[in-house]
Amino acid sequence: MATSITAEHAQPPPGSTPLLSFDDVEQARGRIGQQITPSPLTWSPKLSAMMGSRLYLKCENLQMTGSFKERGALNRLLTLSDEQRARGVIASSAGNHAQGLAYNCQRLGVPATIVMPTGTPLTKESRTRGFGARVILHGNNYDEAYAHALELSQRDDLTFVHPFNDLAIMAGQGTIGLEILEQNPYIEVVVVPIGGGGLISGIAVALKETNPRIKVIGVEAEAVPSMQASVAAGRVVEPPTRRTIADGIAVRRVGELTLAVTRRYVDDIVTVTEEEISNAILLLLESEKTVVEGSGATTLAAIRAGRVPQADGRRTALILSGGNIDVNVISRIIERGLAKDGRIMAVRVVLDDAPGSLARLTAILAEARANVIEIHHNRTFARISKAVVDLTLETRGFDHIADLEQRLSAEGYGVEPRKMTAA
Repeated sequence: MATSITAEHAQPPPGSTPLLSFDDVEQARGRIGQQITPSPLTWSPKLSAMMGSRLYLKCENLQMTGSFKERGALNRLLTLSDEQRARGVIASSAGNHAQGLAYNCQRLGVPATIVMPTGTPLTKESRTRGFGARVILHGNNYDEAYAHALELSQRDDLTFVHPFNDLAIMAGQGTIGLEILEQNPYIEVVVVPIGGGGLISGIAVALKETNPRIKVIGVEAEAVPSMQASVAAGRVVEPPTRRTIADGIAVRRVGELTLAVTRRYVDDIVTVTEEEISNAILLLLESEKTVVEGSGATTLAAIRAGRVPQADGRRTALILSGGNIDVNVISRIIERGLAKDGRIMAVRVVLDDAPGSLARLTAILAEARANVIEIHHNRTFARISKAVVDLTLETRGFDHIADLEQRLSAEGYGVEPRKMTAA
């Protein structure tokens, strides 16, 4: 069951973890403002009518590298000395941070080294190399790649660029909040994905220090509720985690810096399930013609699941943090979503192994206006004198499916519904 937790708004005691300031965010805007194209904040009439809120989509998936990450990366690079730039930077990442950093290093002429786990998909590795970075594959997971990157940073005197636990990174991401205030100063609620916490920290400071009445709501995948658990504990903890379709926010350990800001400025943190994220990806694709990765879809998922009552009837901005999703994942999500809506039917039909039997079956389907997407005729594993036909059909809804099943049964066919492949 997905859950919610209200964050504490407590000022850290003197001498504790430093907090990001509004001045930090404003200075970041001054550095990167001419080099980062503001992403659109578009009102969605369709989603607003469906959800009962006036919903606006902040489309960070339209950035050059497909995510918000290039904002923080650029700000961090611009804070380096000439000597640090000349020596180069290093980071560990298997996704958006790698591409955002590599892209801006290429633009600024800064040597970049990215350490990725050995199991990183080839497409992500290729994109990062395409931006001119030196890619090192090391370790079986992110933690091992991170440790190796730190070792190389010390050995080769390279500046390590953390994906979120860095004030300059957080400030760069916070420029999104300043844009929202300029694009629509009447926004009342902002919903933000949470991974390590850099994005929500920057946005929350920008918004709350300008208008404390704006509600800032964070969303995590139920499978990786690291910030929610850390806020509840009052310290950074690593809760048990599982794999998630929202891999962009699958961070087991949040940052000390981001936790401190989140505890002070973020009003609530909620979680969403894998099914809810998957459905939100499909809804954005169908209703908005917008491709969003799992982490970016969590904000709509939370609204759709009713986890953000603060948004009911209010002007609400949803941060679509990125659009770097594998096309094969999209295919499975579409297939599963269509099946859930009754627009695809998977069925197994047993028929006589005799000439004309298959033609008769397809004629019945044609009469019922069911479109055959896939068909597999199998005689080898059927009973003697019988054949098995596995069909995937395009249908018009559950009433149409029921009518098809009734027609086939009336014609004497054995009908066995099959489950669609899970996403």
